[in-house]
Amino acid sequence: MYNGKKVIVVMPAYKAALTLEKTYNEIPHDWVDDVILVDDHSPDNTVEVAKQVGIQHVIRHDKNKGYGGNQKTCYKKALELDGDIVIMVHPDYQYTPLLLKAMISIMGNGLYPVVFASRILGKGALKGGMPIYKYIANRILTLFQNILIGQKLSEYHTGYRGFTKEVLQAVNFEKCDDDFIFDNQMVLQIFWKDFEIGEVTCPTKYFEEASSINFKRSSIYGLGVIWWSIRYRLAKWGLSWDLVK
Repeated sequence: MYNGKKVIVVMPAYKAALTLEKTYNEIPHDWVDDVILVDDHSPDNTVEVAKQVGIQHVIRHDKNKGYGGNQKTCYKKALELDGDIVIMVHPDYQYTPLLLKAMISIMGNGLYPVVFASRILGKGALKGGMPIYKYIANRILTLFQNILIGQKLSEYHTGYRGFTKEVLQAVNFEKCDDDFIFDNQMVLQIFWKDFEIGEVTCPTKYFEEASSINFKRSSIYGLGVIWWSIRYRLAKWGLSWDLVK
């Protein structure tokens, strides 16, 4: 626990057998009470590796539910276990778990109810091998969203993010999409509920075993980001938006 708060790490996994143990071993287990891994019907032995390394809560979907669908299972289980601080760590080792202590302390001391580990603060993204087209798209989408939403995040698209229990209980993450746009819909709900998001700079690594979506899916995601940001702005102007009801 940290300051009397139960800390849970959730790991949405898909084909993570080759990188899971290395990721898990970097978690500061003296600060983390529970680890949950949800395997999204991987064709490899991710579940077996998870059990071998000692993860107590391992859930396997009987069919692939998508990245957003996987997170829904993660957060529902974390709330079921009464987690006060819940942080998502991808088991593909693209983001280092060594940042967990910093993120836990920010939320555990009441500074921010949500913390994102940003690849864009500093030079972590390009130094870590982020494809240049993804970096440029990230910067353009982030600028667009900051203008429409009225915020000032360095990026909206990191997969390394932590939430307090109060945030997960306040937002309706079950209504979010089951695909990658889930992350952005969560951000919009967080801001709609007037929660603030803190950021820490995060080194990142791009390599063959790390998960990444292809250009086509990235383009679909980008269009979804634009669409939902516009809907958020329209809702702020008093028009209906079902996601924030």
